[in-house]
Amino acid sequence: MSTRDLVLTALFAAIIVALGLLPPIPLGFIPVPITAQSLGVMMAGVVLGARRGAVAVLIVLLLVAIGLPVLSGGRGGLAIFASPTAGFLIGWIFAAFVTGYLSERLINDRQSGLVQTVSFFLTAMVGGIVVLYAFGITYLATVAGLGFPKAFVGSMAFVPGDVIKAFVAALLGRAVMVGYPLLPARA
Repeated sequence: MSTRDLVLTALFAAIIVALGLLPPIPLGFIPVPITAQSLGVMMAGVVLGARRGAVAVLIVLLLVAIGLPVLSGGRGGLAIFASPTAGFLIGWIFAAFVTGYLSERLINDRQSGLVQTVSFFLTAMVGGIVVLYAFGITYLATVAGLGFPKAFVGSMAFVPGDVIKAFVAALLGRAVMVGYPLLPARA
């Protein structure tokens, strides 16, 4: 990785951590709270691309693993990876990677602003919601013993907020694309 890549990944790791300062919103009927950090994961993929976005998330998870309280609500430590929410945390890596991969393939500077924004939104939806939920719901159903149908239905309460996060990530992706494009150039 170049120095520029290292700085950008560290910056987005810091953004994901900063979004963790917003307090989590517990729903009560499912052990996973609403947090703003998934917005940071979507933004990392949309702005940095697959590889750098996934590395930014890996940095955050490394900070969690060594015990720093960087998750929403001041949580951190290895015990987090044994909790029912661990599937969502592991899913962050793949969500950022898929979001970035799709962004790298679908968006280019020759497209209109509307097409870029819609494309960023769709990539954030696929990576930040579909991929993330695939990991999170599966792990939640298994570890919490809820069963897949109950975990799936309970997780649907998060979809409206995540759609809003995907829209915000798309707007940011478009703004960065106009002012300072960071997506890796395709060969």
